[in-house]
Amino acid sequence: MARQSISFTEPNDEWLKSQVESKEYASKSEIINDLIRQARKQQVQVDWIRAKLEQSENSGFTDASKDQILKESKSLING
Repeated sequence: MARQSISFTEPNDEWLKSQVESKEYASKSEIINDLIRQARKQQVQVDWIRAKLEQSENSGFTDASKDQILKESKSLING
C-alpha cells in the first residue's frame, strides 16, 4: 500500500479525530480511504449522467419520458 504524508486544516483534523474516537473508524487512513471510495463512486455517477446528456444533445430527441429518465438515473445512483 502506498504511503503518503498529508496535512489537514485544524477543523478537518478535529473532525477526523472525532470519527476515530467515536469508533466509527479505526484510523484516519481508513476514513480517508472511505472518502476516496465514495468520491470515486460519485464520479462514476457523474460520468454516466454526463454521457447521457451528451448522447441526448447529439441525438436531438428522446422517446423516454421525464419519469423514465429519472427512474433510470435513480437506479444507477442507488445501485
